[in-house]
Amino acid sequence: MNLLNYSKNLIYAAGNTKNLPEYLSRFRILCPEYSSCAEEKKPWPLEDQENLFALLWNLHEGHTLSATLLPRKFPFTFQGHYQPVTKTQMHSHEYLELFYIVDGEYRQKILDNEFTFSRGELCLIDRNCLHQEVLDGTSATILFLGISPDIFDDISKSSSGAEGMPGFLNAALLEQKNVQQYLHFRPRPDTDSLMEETLFALLSELTRNDDAAAIICRGLLLRIFSLLSTNYEFSLSKKAKKEMNWILLEEISAFIREHLQDISIRMLSERFHFQDDYFNRLLKNYTGKTYTEFLQSLRLERAETLLRETNISVEEIAREIGYHNKGYFYKIFAERHRLTPAQFRRKMRK
Repeated sequence: MNLLNYSKNLIYAAGNTKNLPEYLSRFRILCPEYSSCAEEKKPWPLEDQENLFALLWNLHEGHTLSATLLPRKFPFTFQGHYQPVTKTQMHSHEYLELFYIVDGEYRQKILDNEFTFSRGELCLIDRNCLHQEVLDGTSATILFLGISPDIFDDISKSSSGAEGMPGFLNAALLEQKNVQQYLHFRPRPDTDSLMEETLFALLSELTRNDDAAAIICRGLLLRIFSLLSTNYEFSLSKKAKKEMNWILLEEISAFIREHLQDISIRMLSERFHFQDDYFNRLLKNYTGKTYTEFLQSLRLERAETLLRETNISVEEIAREIGYHNKGYFYKIFAERHRLTPAQFRRKMRK
């Protein structure tokens, strides 16, 4: 069974349920817009000890929404009708929302921008970020994950290394709380089916909801965010991007310093998921240098440190910072300091 069929089976497991569970009284699954200016902040819908839930929507013929929620004490199906084009109330959440388009297309307005999300795309919406659904009669199946701030913080701290979320992405969502933010993820052309398999497993655990489910779900969330950071292109909201450029620049600089021997613009693109020309624009705006000029300055800074603090030969230093042509290293070093590397070392040690 694939994710689409499994999602529909979960939604319709109980048939049409007129009376929703009592614990959903605070959480309106579908709320038609009742004011053009009022805003709603949706609270956490489940018990306090729960830190993850899944909301499944199926928008289908007859302008009908069928939905259910996991974990649940008993199967239920919410069903509502709407008039196209219906907008839900402009709202935010007390939690982070990650949604995945299982099938079809789905429209949403986030802040001042309206998007049409297609099958296989995801969007992560931070707390306090205003958004609303636009129900235009298009068929779609959507999986929404509600993630508590505590478990997201835990997952982010665990997502380190090459397969983890970049540090600036963690900071964007965890430290810049004055900025309303969202991240739109699009699968790379060669992306495999692992994301759907992982989401399928996550829904299975939320359905089972036994003592082990919380631990297993945490591991599956960790895998989801690892996949997002390696198999997907993402874009920041405009306001968030402006706030985060300095953090991104620091992350880029740190990554280059760690890989001076073999760094390339392709490595940066694969690590930070931005197009090549974005780095040049960012660096030019904030440092006045091109990528090549910025890389050279970092390499020479490292060479200066090694000349001052170690007895490594000049040839070894050149190789360590990524210059295999010793003559070129001597040339650019002398242009910067009006001294050869050996003369610089003697001067610094006087």
